[in-house]
Amino acid sequence: MQIAPFQIDIPGAQIDALNARLQATRWPDQYDGMPWAIGTDRAYLQALVQYWMSAYDWRAAQRALNLQPQFVATVGGLRIHFLHRHGVVPVGGPKPYPLVITHGWPGSFIEFGALLRHLCDPASVGADPADAFDVVVPSMPGFGFSQRPAAPGTSIHSIASLWAELMSGLGYEHFGAQGGDLGAAVSIALASRHAARVDGIHLNYLPGSFAPPQTPDDAPVTQAEREFIAAKAAWADSEGAYAHQHSTKPQTLAFALNDSPVGLAAWIVEKFRAWSDCGGDVESVFSRDDLLTNLSLYWHTQTIGSSMRLYWEARMRPLRFATGERVQPPVGFARFPKEISQPPRSWLERVFNVLQWTDMPRGGHFAAMEQPALLAEDIRRFFRPLRG
Repeated sequence: MQIAPFQIDIPGAQIDALNARLQATRWPDQYDGMPWAIGTDRAYLQALVQYWMSAYDWRAAQRALNLQPQFVATVGGLRIHFLHRHGVVPVGGPKPYPLVITHGWPGSFIEFGALLRHLCDPASVGADPADAFDVVVPSMPGFGFSQRPAAPGTSIHSIASLWAELMSGLGYEHFGAQGGDLGAAVSIALASRHAARVDGIHLNYLPGSFAPPQTPDDAPVTQAEREFIAAKAAWADSEGAYAHQHSTKPQTLAFALNDSPVGLAAWIVEKFRAWSDCGGDVESVFSRDDLLTNLSLYWHTQTIGSSMRLYWEARMRPLRFATGERVQPPVGFARFPKEISQPPRSWLERVFNVLQWTDMPRGGHFAAMEQPALLAEDIRRFFRPLRG
């Protein structure tokens, strides 16, 4: 596998073009007295866009991102961008444990900046240095600086096989996997398809497409499971329009979001507010700079359309399991209280060997950004007995 170092370098003309588009925004009207009630609040978005134009510094963000060890490699015929940060251990200490972490939508590899320090250099945060990890954070195909697939077929299952190939190319024959959102689906597919190499997976989200078998031969659905299924359906009815659009007609939406940076911001920032443990104040959890760096990444790489298509791919090949089918590697699950899905443990145990279950005290969908210390400690604790 040919691996080359990578540095982000967005041309100045591209930044100028973005600012010109922001200046020329045509703002829609909004019902009086209904901020966020039926979508993104105009007043908040106008303030964010003004900051984007006048105070946000992409060059500073780019310099910070380029401090992370970034690489590109051709994997399965696709150019894949990834971070690869080695763990720090004392002389004579155990080798760091290899872990591949997969992001979701509307996130990116930048979600894991704080988490990497906790995992790769645990001594720097007061944790046991023996718990250090070598962490690989790939950008999924169609996200960020990874290649956009030109034809259908790049599903969560094929991405899992790409990650297995990437880890081999990096010299890791055995490893663990972690993920939330679509990254949880990729991690599950890794454990299912490459069980001989994946020692265990840690999840902080259960993908919506996951469905265990429910036949007369399976255990009856419990009351807690019925309540979860009902809550999941109610959430999909009131909040799931974005996912239905992504999974059915993503290309139509892509024309609007790829052409309008304000439209892109409205589509993505609303999710950071709604899905995080922020009490309605998104900037109490995420700084404007963090929000805009993620937005700018989608904008400058023109990957909003290709990223949404992964939902369509997931609908074509969802996470379904037959009666008696089980995922063999053990699973750790961190259930954050403001996550959009709150499955009971028994729902996972129908398919998974749940070795560790943690009800977290705070945090939401973007756990690595919201609560990196809590998430890192749960990851360390789960993989500690699997390192051998």
